[in-house]
Amino acid sequence: MKRWVLMGISFVIIALSMAVVATGESKKDMNGDPIRANALRMLNEGREIFRFDTFGDEAFWGDTLKLHQAIAGAKLGGVGDGVSPKTALAVGLKVDMDALPKELVASLKAGKVNLDDPATTLALLKLNSVVGVKGVFDKKGALVSMGITCAFCHSTVDDAFIPGIGHRLDGWPNRDLNVGIIASLAPNLDPVAKRLHTDVETVKKVFASWGPGKYDAEILEDGKSFRPDGKSAATLLPPAFGLAGVNLHTYGGWGSVTHWNAYVANTQMHGKGTFYDPRMNDPAKYPLAVENKDWNIRSTPDMVTAKLAALHFYQLAIAAPMPPAGSFDKVAAARGEAIFNGKADCSRCHVPPLFTEPGWNMHKPAEIGIDDFQAMRSPDGMYRTTPLKGLWSHQKGGFFHDGRFATLLDVVNHYNAFLDLKLSDQEKTDIVEFLKSL
Repeated sequence: MKRWVLMGISFVIIALSMAVVATGESKKDMNGDPIRANALRMLNEGREIFRFDTFGDEAFWGDTLKLHQAIAGAKLGGVGDGVSPKTALAVGLKVDMDALPKELVASLKAGKVNLDDPATTLALLKLNSVVGVKGVFDKKGALVSMGITCAFCHSTVDDAFIPGIGHRLDGWPNRDLNVGIIASLAPNLDPVAKRLHTDVETVKKVFASWGPGKYDAEILEDGKSFRPDGKSAATLLPPAFGLAGVNLHTYGGWGSVTHWNAYVANTQMHGKGTFYDPRMNDPAKYPLAVENKDWNIRSTPDMVTAKLAALHFYQLAIAAPMPPAGSFDKVAAARGEAIFNGKADCSRCHVPPLFTEPGWNMHKPAEIGIDDFQAMRSPDGMYRTTPLKGLWSHQKGGFFHDGRFATLLDVVNHYNAFLDLKLSDQEKTDIVEFLKSL
């Protein structure tokens, strides 16, 4: 009997040992994979950088332009009337409701929060809830500077609470954001006017011409404020989702996602980092870039370069959003897909499932039947084939780089005429439904 007991105990010990080993192997498979661990780390770091990192640009937006003073208002140590939450929402700024304490949410629902008071705006900034804007406060709680992040232009919210307040939607272009009006609030625009070789009033007129959802990322390099037809030179804020597998990042195909991140962080956000692009060392095409050495920026300390990898990783992980149920006609979309891939031959350039060309996805303006103004502001003088996934989510503001086509049907009509596709009205409508389904 004693022998059998000892054998039983031995079997239990062996079984437990095997279970421990198996559990260890399972944990190793789930948590010990160095590639998976690295991916998770970069994803988390990239999200934080995308949402909250200013790359040191407070030195420009706050310390130089003094924009924080206009936000605070004279009663709170700044200048002017200040910016209330209602005003902030009116110019397209968004609030992340998940960053708000439950008590504050309850007070908002009960109408007990004064949305006409700039002090409320400062309270929201202290909570880090204003999407893309980071306030800097002293020990006494006074707003002493501010900066912006990637999310300022390339995130919005789902309006789950009220319009402008909801859950974050990273990668979505904020087509409500009036960057020009916000920048015009800055008490000190002299540095911008000096760079553009003009006066502050002219700078404000240019900013005002942009309108909601638009920004001019080249004006500081080439000094071109308006197109030859007199319209604004600003372009629509593009989405930053659905970019995995897509070559080139911008309408004019300046470079890859990470190239553009470095360009924007250094030259547009005015962070402190390193950026090098010798194509911009062209005094005829980019006189201001040459004058200000934007083509070869070397800041110490470098607060950008070490963050580019994780930021890139996160952006590539943001999938294009699926269209809401009932937002398109499924039967018509199925017909439209067949026309898209067949008679209209749209898939020659918009190759499924990327819906852009694998490889060099660039075309001369003459190939797509539009003017070359924006293309010629980029180094290669061409336009990128825009990927189409998630197209339904950014219809506000129009289509193409400058919103020249108000609707998807206008886009289809353009190509139908330019390429002589001979599409019927029904076929054009079906293609639109397919585009809305992507």
